[in-house]
Amino acid sequence: MSAATRPSNVPLIHHWMPFTANRQFQEQPRLIARAEGVYYYNTRGEKLLDGSSGLYCIPLGHGRREIREAVAKQMEELDYAPPFQYGVPTAFRLATEVAQLLPDGINRVFFAGSGSEAADTALKMALAYHRARGEAQRVRFIGRERGYHGVNLGGMSVGGMVANRKAFGTGLPGVSHLRHTRIQENMFEMGEGTHGADLADDLERFVNLHGADTIAACIVEPIAGSTGILVPPKGYLKRLRELCTKHGILLIFDEVITGFGRTGEAFASQTFGVTPDIITMAKALTNGSIPMAAVAVKDEVQQAIFDSSPENSIELFHGYTYSAHPAACAAGLATLKIYREEGTFDRVKSLAPAFLEQIGSFKGMEGVVDTRGYGLLGAVELAPQGKPGERGFKILCKAFEQGLVLRSAGDSLVLAPPFAATAEQINEMTDIMRKLVKEN
Repeated sequence: MSAATRPSNVPLIHHWMPFTANRQFQEQPRLIARAEGVYYYNTRGEKLLDGSSGLYCIPLGHGRREIREAVAKQMEELDYAPPFQYGVPTAFRLATEVAQLLPDGINRVFFAGSGSEAADTALKMALAYHRARGEAQRVRFIGRERGYHGVNLGGMSVGGMVANRKAFGTGLPGVSHLRHTRIQENMFEMGEGTHGADLADDLERFVNLHGADTIAACIVEPIAGSTGILVPPKGYLKRLRELCTKHGILLIFDEVITGFGRTGEAFASQTFGVTPDIITMAKALTNGSIPMAAVAVKDEVQQAIFDSSPENSIELFHGYTYSAHPAACAAGLATLKIYREEGTFDRVKSLAPAFLEQIGSFKGMEGVVDTRGYGLLGAVELAPQGKPGERGFKILCKAFEQGLVLRSAGDSLVLAPPFAATAEQINEMTDIMRKLVKEN
């Protein structure tokens, strides 16, 4: 029975699923009923290895009792309080603990509900900062091809994934895009590529074209995640930092995927030794248990906005109903406690070398055109068969049948195992993927 003729009382037709081939899903559902540790379970009770940490957001594994109990306790005490003009104690505690993990100088934290909200918040903060300093003409943004900064209007505009943009008009005016960093010279090179640092000089081209005094911010992911794990070339991020400093442009790192340990440090900015002016984060902030995001800025960014505002007035006319939701704050505090007490980020460092070796071992297999990765992020790119992305999606569906949940980005297969996974479980994930690549 086709999706078009399915009776209207069949429940699958009523849920319009996000980023999903809905018609195909209704014909071949991939339903997940429960989860525990590094496993999902389908509706038949069969185990599925979680090869993508949920959606990069469950590094500690599923069903952590400490987080569940913290949320339940918070809900018994305070389920909600308005975040405008009122505060809850846990929000200030969480902001302080996040600030302690951030690079030096970035210690002012604004909470939101998703990575998409965080991206748009960061862009608005950049505009407000320049206006506060008397440079209101700085309204342009620089994004990057193949970048992903969520699906709200601002994030979509600075993002550079074509399919995410083409159905929704032109987006924000005055946005330019750097070239992406996936280049032939770095194929099959794990970690940072040795070529391509000069791609950052695209920013200089936009300065020369538009004038530095018109550009508010440049936003990039330290590692471009949703497009298939594009690791920056050596020196690339440092060059971006130099150019932004030179021209008075704010540098924003989108660490929604890389934040909270994915590269072995709390943030990828620390891994690569480059400090931006603004960092966005979400996903692993609460181990995916409650939707939450944050934007962290250098204190001088906040101070400039505060100083330009009259006393007793709202400094930034921006926020969300669920900013710093009490249950999310409780989940965040419990999550950060686990990171500290279990040495989670060091565990990533210990697991990463063998994981990346496994990803690199796909080199030489028929149909594999690239392997790349950093920390516990890895991708195996396949030559297309049929339409672009068709082969990757086919393997994603077959992986579910074989007991593995993974991500596909076009024809790139992406693994981002939970930090809680054992080396044996990670090997099992790559073994399933290797079998499917050989068969398809």
